[in-house]
Amino acid sequence: MTLDPSRGLHAPAHKTAPHLIALRADHLPGAVEQSAALGWPYREADWRFAFDLGSGFAAEVDGRLVATALWWPYGQTHASMGMVIVDPGMQGRGLGRALMEKLLDEARDRMVFLNATQEGLPLYAQLGFVARGQVFQHQAVLPAETVLATTPASVRPMRAADDENVRRLDLAAAGMDRTALLNALFAAGTTMVVDRGAGVSAYACAREFGRGVVIGPVVASGADSAADAMDLIAALAGRTRGRFLRIDVTESSGLSAWLSEMGLPCVGHAVPMVRDIQARAIGADADARLFALSNQSFG
Repeated sequence: MTLDPSRGLHAPAHKTAPHLIALRADHLPGAVEQSAALGWPYREADWRFAFDLGSGFAAEVDGRLVATALWWPYGQTHASMGMVIVDPGMQGRGLGRALMEKLLDEARDRMVFLNATQEGLPLYAQLGFVARGQVFQHQAVLPAETVLATTPASVRPMRAADDENVRRLDLAAAGMDRTALLNALFAAGTTMVVDRGAGVSAYACAREFGRGVVIGPVVASGADSAADAMDLIAALAGRTRGRFLRIDVTESSGLSAWLSEMGLPCVGHAVPMVRDIQARAIGADADARLFALSNQSFG
């Protein structure tokens, strides 16, 4: 690959060589095919959701999409990266590294998060990412006859008046400004909160994604945070009986065994990784916890 200084991106040395360009909306149908080839059940609507929130790069060969990578800024200090996909026939040529280097250039000095597959771990480690725990992927079609705990009176749909408190709670748990992501999640799905009369202490979102519905993020605070998280998950899961349901929980949540007992087995895991060139401490509030991710790309 050679560099085209007029475009600031990699241009092909010849017609069949891969070159890097900015990811465009018209790449998305091809991106769906790329992810499907890896067994990732992203719909075009899921790719559009991700594309509209962030930006990324693509690799083409003779006009055909062969690789993708996206990133999402969270304020001026943090970012997440994901949807790094390389066509099986193009692997081993350094495309994944080239795409990640472009994303890291775009992110500048932000603290960057991603959730790595086992295959991606060596590359991300070489690029300065450090592993931190695990994320457990739980999914299944929840049978219509599944019996879930009765939803307590403290769990209710989010109201407009809750908006500021929910955003403050998310900032405390995530330690970063996720305003754009929350705007998109609130618009796309259902959000429920826990409120015992003293304000919102927990929230969770559910939306259409992949084969069915994904629950996340799930954030809770206080002494009853784990119980509140389970109440929210059960309430949202109760609305999806008979449908495919997915939830990605953090290792620190302690919810993996409970989800399996509920009928949502763990089918895999990812490795959360962090790259911070300034060696800053993560600014999350210890009282507020992130129990489940919005998905593995966004965090």
